[in-house]
Amino acid sequence: MSESTVVRFAMELGYDGYPSMQKELQELVLKRLTAVQRMEVAQDRLKNQDVVDAVLEADMEKIRKTQEKLDRKDFQAAVHGMLRARKLYILGARSSAPLASFFGFYLGYMFRNVQLITTASTAEVCEQLVGIGPEDWILAFSFPRYSASTGRGACFGRSRGATVVGITDNRESPVGQCADLVLCAKSDMLSMVDSLVAPLSLVNALLVAIAAHRGKELTETFGQLEPIWERYDVYEQMDGE
Repeated sequence: MSESTVVRFAMELGYDGYPSMQKELQELVLKRLTAVQRMEVAQDRLKNQDVVDAVLEADMEKIRKTQEKLDRKDFQAAVHGMLRARKLYILGARSSAPLASFFGFYLGYMFRNVQLITTASTAEVCEQLVGIGPEDWILAFSFPRYSASTGRGACFGRSRGATVVGITDNRESPVGQCADLVLCAKSDMLSMVDSLVAPLSLVNALLVAIAAHRGKELTETFGQLEPIWERYDVYEQMDGE
């Protein structure tokens, strides 16, 4: 098969050329690897490289690609939907749990209707979603290797009429397939550890966008919290404060 035939085939599939198709196929394979296989691949990919440079440069590239490909309409729809939701359920298990927890922590300052669910048990997720309905929203974090409980919980919530926002690495992921809105962030692996840098940047963008609509409420909330934090020594006092 000639090189030109391969290039034409790749372009017919919607790729810029063969290299971009090859890269996506490689990423698809990597997402299916076991932890042991990931370690073997990482040792080969990082051979003779400066680990710090390799990891930081890869993370910067993930943020750039996330910025380029993020669906801005879905992003704005997610922000406005959360502002009017009766209740917000934040789902994320295993390696995605820190993302869900970070998002839920700050979202809790903006709303009084936030429930964080980070269990890896599908039964427990569904138990905590009992009572969910059409006026509620689910924010489901799911990155490779995808936790089964998050995808199943998101689908359960959607079957009850809730709107699901999938925060994941691609639309074909388990959460992406059952979500009403999908916010994609790159999360490739260089080792057994998946990079959550780009997903966390996306979370920051969501929080900033929501906070911009809740300025007055946030000012009042933090005005009440600051004396409490000071009284109970929540934060260390730095010199000059």
